[in-house]
Amino acid sequence: MESKFKIILQDAAAVVARDPATGSKFQAFLLSSGLHAIMCYRFCHWLWQKNWRLTSRVISQATRFFTGIEIHPAAIIGKGFFIDHGMGVVIGETSEIGDNVTLYHEVTLGGTTIFDATGKQLQKRHPTLKDNVIVGAGAKILGPITIGNNVKIGANAVVLHDVADNQTVVGVPAHSVNKTKQNPEEFSAYGACASDKDPIDCKIKWLEQEINKIKKQKIK
Repeated sequence: MESKFKIILQDAAAVVARDPATGSKFQAFLLSSGLHAIMCYRFCHWLWQKNWRLTSRVISQATRFFTGIEIHPAAIIGKGFFIDHGMGVVIGETSEIGDNVTLYHEVTLGGTTIFDATGKQLQKRHPTLKDNVIVGAGAKILGPITIGNNVKIGANAVVLHDVADNQTVVGVPAHSVNKTKQNPEEFSAYGACASDKDPIDCKIKWLEQEINKIKKQKIK
């Protein structure tokens, strides 16, 4: 298992690699509030695992005051984690984050209260983000859902359901904008709209076309 020091160095390397304004690890350690919050989280998480839980929460709250980033010590976060700008980021207690994940400012990994069939409240309340996920500014990912590998989440999106690997999702509620293979007959009436990036917008345009056709038939 890698040491905490090596993982922090990987976090610093992620800042240099993904932030054009940071030219070296020295600058990252000196100036990156996101890295400061991650370093404190690594220490608080270690305290949490050692059952120094009140101490870890106190330090975590102090970190929130100085950086504007709230990471619960119980959250599980992989290596190469990068928070850009960071102000307003919230990562809840049962969140799980894989390797090489990027969050922009005002991202929330929030919880929802979920009950099983017997009415018992489930312990897992927050999202799981797998490897290489990028979450745009202001996005909200809520509940014990899973965000797959290599997923990109657009700014201000609200994600309430699982997202499969290699998807790009945007909007409120979030929906995929990946091009998928469609039945040619299904899209034969879509015309140029079939190449639109947003399938929902495409279908709305198609429905408008169909409504106009019905109106013309009534006029005749």
